[in-house]
Amino acid sequence: MNFIAMDFETAAPTRASACSIALTVVQNDVITDELYSLINPETEFNWRNVQVHGIHQADVSDAPTFPELWPVVKQFFTPDKLVVAHNATFDNSVLKKTLERYQINRLPYQTLDTLRTSKSFYPDCTNHKLNTICDNLGIDLQHHHNALDDSRACANILLHQEHQFGADALASFIRPIK
Repeated sequence: MNFIAMDFETAAPTRASACSIALTVVQNDVITDELYSLINPETEFNWRNVQVHGIHQADVSDAPTFPELWPVVKQFFTPDKLVVAHNATFDNSVLKKTLERYQINRLPYQTLDTLRTSKSFYPDCTNHKLNTICDNLGIDLQHHHNALDDSRACANILLHQEHQFGADALASFIRPIK
């Protein structure tokens, strides 16, 4: 399978406040590349968000803004690419709202949500949070809410599901983002 696993962390409850991004590239069922960057969200940090991910305003003071980072990242969002996230509704919304905030044109791509696949494939799991699914599947997740660790874990969840259930079982979960 070929796909990109994506994860964002936000500075505040608003979705247009991305403060970190990670992309884990999978080609032929192997993680081949990773991208991680802090992002200066040009907004105040909410203490609850900081409590979740541990990123403070001072940490991003020299980080690129999203428009500065987008030329590097946009190559991963094309109609032929599958972009995967755990709770993809959140991550796709962060991308959409951030692009809108900076008046950057959205790009169409395909998406799959490992939260949805996990609920379908593992209905008896106590919950379907990223860390719980990782624990149940024996996937290493060292720093939950670190975007790179989360995107890597998401990639490994999908690879595990592909090996356990087959690529055809995953196909019905793919949705277009326009």
